[in-house]
Amino acid sequence: MDPEYYQSHNMCWGTLGTVRPFPNFYPEQDVVKIQAALERKDAVTLVRILTNRTNAQRQVIANTFEELTQKDLATGVKKTLSGDVETLLLELLMPPLQYEAYRLQQAMVGLGTDENTLLEILCTQSGEKLREISTTYRQLFKKDLENELKGETSGDFTKLLLALLNKEAVVSGVQRDIESLSASLNGKKAETGPWINILTSRDSHHLNEVLQGLELQRGHVVDQVLEKRFTGDFQMGLKVLVQCIQNPDLYLARRLVNTKTPIVQGIMVSHSEEDLLCIRAAYLKLTGTSLYTALQKQYKGYHLQALLAICRSED
Repeated sequence: MDPEYYQSHNMCWGTLGTVRPFPNFYPEQDVVKIQAALERKDAVTLVRILTNRTNAQRQVIANTFEELTQKDLATGVKKTLSGDVETLLLELLMPPLQYEAYRLQQAMVGLGTDENTLLEILCTQSGEKLREISTTYRQLFKKDLENELKGETSGDFTKLLLALLNKEAVVSGVQRDIESLSASLNGKKAETGPWINILTSRDSHHLNEVLQGLELQRGHVVDQVLEKRFTGDFQMGLKVLVQCIQNPDLYLARRLVNTKTPIVQGIMVSHSEEDLLCIRAAYLKLTGTSLYTALQKQYKGYHLQALLAICRSED
């Protein structure tokens, strides 16, 4: 464990992130070291500095680098590195809103759509954050995110995604919501509207009470109800949403078990300053193996060192 990390840990005691503000932060000194590392193609130094600063500190470094060298730091990283470690460091250099917009765009670009990544972001981010991401998406890609989602998906699944994108909290009674969801299941074909409206417009505490009440009333866990009464992408979307309502850390830990590089990097970069410690704990409980150990079995080289630095330690 880097002793400097302990210092930053003490500065931010109580945070659930693994990447914390670097103490005694001197961006000019970092820039001098980074410039030399770029000239020497020294990946070790680049990884050490960029994974041990918060995103806000990285933005200061990038701005200072441009002021002092008249060059763009991201461009320098592209020229110096390659492969997965290059991609990871470039992602770390993106401001958070830009990074989430980029992930959404990547999930829809080219042939096929990565519905799971769309759901991950839309289900785990707050309504306020998603509105900011939508604005950033338009600025970056000159396209409307809502229209992009409409073009990439269809039917009730589209309605669910748009409701998630535009979610706002609505106050309602628990029993009233239980009855609405239960009634929606009574017909020959289950109604999708109540599920979309209720699950995207209530706070998680309220929804957990609703889902527990629904399970008692129907005599089945919600996942079984969804399996029986809905199909296709809409069923998948509801199941992911329910998982995020019940235990978002466990949902993200399950995503990490996938071990596909874009998924692992996406979650680790997105959650490194917010709740990666919780996701690590859920991963250990789910798999019996720490995320730190699992990464070492899957990755190697400078890319592994960067991922381990973000993960920070064994559990």
